[in-house]
Amino acid sequence: MTSEISETSSVTGAPSASVGRRLRWNKVPEVTAYFWIIKVLCTTVGETAADLLNEQLGLGLTGVSLLMSVVLAVALVAQFRTGSYRAGVYWTAVALISIVGTLVSDNLTDNLGVPLEASTAAFALCLAVVFALWYRSERTLSIHSVDTVRRECFYWLAVLFTFALGTAAGDLVAERMAVGYWLSAVLFALAIAAVAVVHFALGLNAVWSFWIAYVLTRPLGASMGDYLSQPTAGGGLGLGTVVTSVLFLAVILALVVRLAVTRRDVTEPARRAQQAT
Repeated sequence: MTSEISETSSVTGAPSASVGRRLRWNKVPEVTAYFWIIKVLCTTVGETAADLLNEQLGLGLTGVSLLMSVVLAVALVAQFRTGSYRAGVYWTAVALISIVGTLVSDNLTDNLGVPLEASTAAFALCLAVVFALWYRSERTLSIHSVDTVRRECFYWLAVLFTFALGTAAGDLVAERMAVGYWLSAVLFALAIAAVAVVHFALGLNAVWSFWIAYVLTRPLGASMGDYLSQPTAGGGLGLGTVVTSVLFLAVILALVVRLAVTRRDVTEPARRAQQAT
């Protein structure tokens, strides 16, 4: 999955607001071990931080959802305004979209009474539609060619639905099917390992391998977060949402700062161009 085909832009002009105009650099990081580690940590924070905000702010699930959606919108505006990938901006948007994706799923389940089976199927359908429209428009789903505004719009829509889908699927397995948080995390980790084996050993398409693994990391992280934060009577370790969220946020911050300094996750053409300026 780290060998996803790179598609670099041939246009070297300044960034443009036009949705079809190529930017100079890709807006998404290189898929490295750092990428997957931070992604899983963000999904864990998305689960625990959503629970923490819902418990502490006193705004209710709907109020918290609206507030975090506004914060996410601000982060995405900052992300879209950058001319190339910036670790701090990008991963802030991912962490926030993880929280919002969790809240969207929780609203359907807790406020509207939508069964987890139905919400899981609905989010899977929405994600499939985004992928179909993205491919029809751009003829690629590669994250190594997110170099136009249109492609970036498709990318973040896909990310949002992967988080919402992963939340619903994780809750479905861990809670509705009574598998439990720890065992659910193990099962999703094994599923990701199976995708990696099929990709590297049997040649599963790199793009599809990436997106399947990307979806599966969401319930993996959510199950880990629930296991750490939920009380022992509910099958968790009882660390609480505050301790779990702060712990994982600290690790994310340390890794993102390291990447911002070393630029180890910047795609190679972009790294060369940035070093030349």
